[in-house]
Amino acid sequence: MDRGRTYGEAWKAGARRLAEAGIEDAEAEAGAELLILHTLGIGKGELLRDLREPFPEAKREAWETMLARRAAGEPAQYVTGEQYFYGRRFAVTPAVLIPRPETELLAEAVLEGAAKIAAARKAKRGEGQAETAPSVAPETELCVLDVGTGSGALAVTLKLEQPGWQVTASDLSPEALEVAAGNAAALGANVRFVQGDLLAPFLAGGAHAGERIDILVSNPPYIPSSDLPGLQAEVREHEPHLALDGGPDGLAPYRRMAEQLSGLAELPAMVAWEVGIHQAGQASSLLRDTAEWDEIRIVRDYAGIDRHVLALRF
Repeated sequence: MDRGRTYGEAWKAGARRLAEAGIEDAEAEAGAELLILHTLGIGKGELLRDLREPFPEAKREAWETMLARRAAGEPAQYVTGEQYFYGRRFAVTPAVLIPRPETELLAEAVLEGAAKIAAARKAKRGEGQAETAPSVAPETELCVLDVGTGSGALAVTLKLEQPGWQVTASDLSPEALEVAAGNAAALGANVRFVQGDLLAPFLAGGAHAGERIDILVSNPPYIPSSDLPGLQAEVREHEPHLALDGGPDGLAPYRRMAEQLSGLAELPAMVAWEVGIHQAGQASSLLRDTAEWDEIRIVRDYAGIDRHVLALRF
């Protein structure tokens, strides 16, 4: 390998190595950029400014180790141990799914949905119809549950964006909860963590039975089991299957959560799900068949795919 004597030369040599390993040119260039920025501990502006600076020999071994891992197919986020979400740095390990940009849209949709619920209820109170609105804490003290939290990206983001909310994050995986708790601590988010399968901890007999949930948000596994072998190798071979496999048609977690809703102390004011391609209609039907909602809407992601389903009660 051409080791590269300067920042710029090392970056170009790294991109060539990744491309030769079968990574597409654009991704190889971006991957090499991400790795060199992490290795050097600088931003892109500094890299572009200092392209002719000599590459430090003290960081050569770390740089080449990272390149080798990425060339072998390991996702860059696991190599660097981090991924940015909603402008914040989250630690990631192979115990958790790598947060995707489209999930940021789910966070935005929840924040917007909560504001819409608050406005509708305020209007009802002004009309003397408070008795018709579901009982719920003041809008600044909503109780939020993030099911299948993984890295904690959604739960931590919602807590930091709305400090008055009481946020709980659950996951079946103790290893994932350890990563999520570390992220919450690092970012200063006071989030409670619960280990358990979907809504089970909050149903009769569960450790948290009877607790109020105003907003239920979840990005559960939604890949049909038969599709797992066809996923990109870096996803299939490195990301946790527990966070990917959604059962025969990818909808198993949604069916179970929909069935479990009736076992909660009270129906949430909002249920917000991220779903897989071609699943939004079926997920919407599951919610519609479960309870009466004032609004069920679908949010598209950056690629125009119906990606999020939100059911609201005013």
